[in-house]
Amino acid sequence: MHRGLLDRIAAEDHSFHQDADLAGLVREHLRVLLNTRRGGAPSAPEYGVIDLADLIHEFPAGSATLQQAIWETISIYEPRLTNVSVSQLSSGNDLLLRFEITGVISSNRSAQGFRVSTQVHASGHVDLS
Repeated sequence: MHRGLLDRIAAEDHSFHQDADLAGLVREHLRVLLNTRRGGAPSAPEYGVIDLADLIHEFPAGSATLQQAIWETISIYEPRLTNVSVSQLSSGNDLLLRFEITGVISSNRSAQGFRVSTQVHASGHVDLS
């Protein structure tokens, strides 16, 4: 469910989200965050991850650099997710990098584990599953 700021402000009960929606909101923000290249958001030049093209000549060691960049970016720009861990997974494909992102989402009512797998394609596009 994608609710804009004005929709949330106009809501009668003024509740910005339910706990069940929070994981979906975090997931959607990670999709946007990981598909944004640093420098691509003029109002926040550091928002996003480094461009895969900048690392292509460093592979396979460049995958560790990308893994660290993903962790740093999430730690800074997704404060709803704490205890973040980014682990590289085997992909069986030289043109595809896979990472697993885990952490904890805390709200006023509860804390829940969070886990998402990513696939970073040679083009730099990131899919979440």
